[in-house]
Amino acid sequence: MNDVFEGADGAGPGGAAGAGGVREVERLLRTEAPHVLGALTRRFGRFDIAEDAVQEALLAAHAAWTAEGVPAQPRGWLIRVGYRRMVDLLRSEQARQRRERDVSLAELASRTSEPAPATDDSLTLLLLCCHPELAPASQIALTLRAVGGLTTAEIAHAHGTSEATMGTRISRAKQRLARAGARFTPPTGADRESRMAAVMRVLYLVFNEGYTATAGPTLTRLDLTSEAIRLARMLHAAAPEDAEASGLLALMLLIESRRAARTGADGGLVPLDEQDRRRWNRDLIREGTALIDGVWGRRAAGPYQLQAAIAALHAAAPSSERTDWPQIAMLYLWWERLAPSAPVRLSRVVAVAQAFGPVRGLTLLDDLNRRHGLDRHTLTRQRERAVRAHLTHLSGDAARAATLYREAADLTDNEVERRYLLGKADGG
Repeated sequence: MNDVFEGADGAGPGGAAGAGGVREVERLLRTEAPHVLGALTRRFGRFDIAEDAVQEALLAAHAAWTAEGVPAQPRGWLIRVGYRRMVDLLRSEQARQRRERDVSLAELASRTSEPAPATDDSLTLLLLCCHPELAPASQIALTLRAVGGLTTAEIAHAHGTSEATMGTRISRAKQRLARAGARFTPPTGADRESRMAAVMRVLYLVFNEGYTATAGPTLTRLDLTSEAIRLARMLHAAAPEDAEASGLLALMLLIESRRAARTGADGGLVPLDEQDRRRWNRDLIREGTALIDGVWGRRAAGPYQLQAAIAALHAAAPSSERTDWPQIAMLYLWWERLAPSAPVRLSRVVAVAQAFGPVRGLTLLDDLNRRHGLDRHTLTRQRERAVRAHLTHLSGDAARAATLYREAADLTDNEVERRYLLGKADGG
């Protein structure tokens, strides 16, 4: 393998990698993985096997590059290794049939150099991983594995399940794609529009899980939010004309800008109205605001643009008291009419209470409970209790608020959130 590296001593331009070099190698591998997977899938037409070949090429590269340095053409290096492993896998699968094309595949893989593909396959890969034949959970897992470059163990940890279970889920997803006859070609027309919506939904869910973890000892999962932003950047670069893709990236950047201020020195949760806004990342705010300003008004705004607009209003306000809450409440109403859901309705309740007082917020919450049962469903009851507790406290009924805070604490599996709610119940 040393012959593919530049330099007589076997090291690439930077030599063997130190701690920082290892992180740079991992970043490079994550960036190159979708391009290599796209090259193999386009050439062989077998996404399921190509994904396995790429994973093995990435492992080989990590071991070699951290020890000897990055080669002059890392993508070509990965493609060559992936081609060779692809042939091995195809031969193993086809051993009983001995297809004639094995000879040409072996000849192709034995070439000493392979030019890097000129085509950026990022969007096509994202669309393939979010194929409508797959359930949302499988779309997320396959996207993180094939495009995000996360290991099966990392994905399993993010979902709170075992590596074996996640491996089975990913394997079944690839088999389902094969049975469905999914091709590595960009969809067109209505199919492309629906698949783009699926991609954005997957990235949105990944970011949300990272921003407020469903369970565990920490409030956030930086690995998931970072990966969601990286993939959203990739999607935006591949489809710059898509206003919702721009809105999604803007939303993530604006929300992520608050990370440093969301927790205190003890790791405890700091709510938005108590955050030190001097700790917000102004570079992310400028980038996110420019993105949403650039697409706002281009056409009827979709849900990601609306959320980004709300986040931009928060980012522009010097304090919670000086936030344009009436406009935020109106944007939430607009979003609710476009894509009604319990989280949107509860967020509108908070915005209305901030704009017009807690009594009006509680009246709206009671009305939404009567019409939509937000306080009766497992997935929304915890947030409903927390919102009601907050507004009840603001209205002056501290005893009732404490009871509601404890009810909300009992309904969450996130330890940081539970400590915060119990602290509020005790008068914190």
